[in-house]
Amino acid sequence: MRGGLSKCLAGLLIIATSSCHSNVSTANKAVVYKGVYSFGPEIKSFKDCDSGQEFWVTDNSEQLELQYAQLRFEKPNEPVYVEVEGVKIHSGKEGMGSEYDSTLVVKKLIKITKEIPVDMCN
Repeated sequence: MRGGLSKCLAGLLIIATSSCHSNVSTANKAVVYKGVYSFGPEIKSFKDCDSGQEFWVTDNSEQLELQYAQLRFEKPNEPVYVEVEGVKIHSGKEGMGSEYDSTLVVKKLIKITKEIPVDMCN
């Protein structure tokens, strides 16, 4: 009887673990976001064109900030249009970005341009 109970508990543990794992991977799946990005000494923000929601930005691609700098703006915080692949996570309670509900973690830069499409982002 004891062996049967152990096998049953082991089976339930495997099922529970695998179902939790699949939910985590789905939640972290990268999505394409289109919007307006601003970068400067104390700001790294993204405004989604579809929802109007604003996010703090973390650049894991190591391309977003680099290519923004290569656009050679005269002053910081100039907005640009970007298309990025990334995931949204909850922002931390402290530090930079804590005033935003969510952080957009950029995995890949698809497009960056000074020309913000008026029909898409207003």
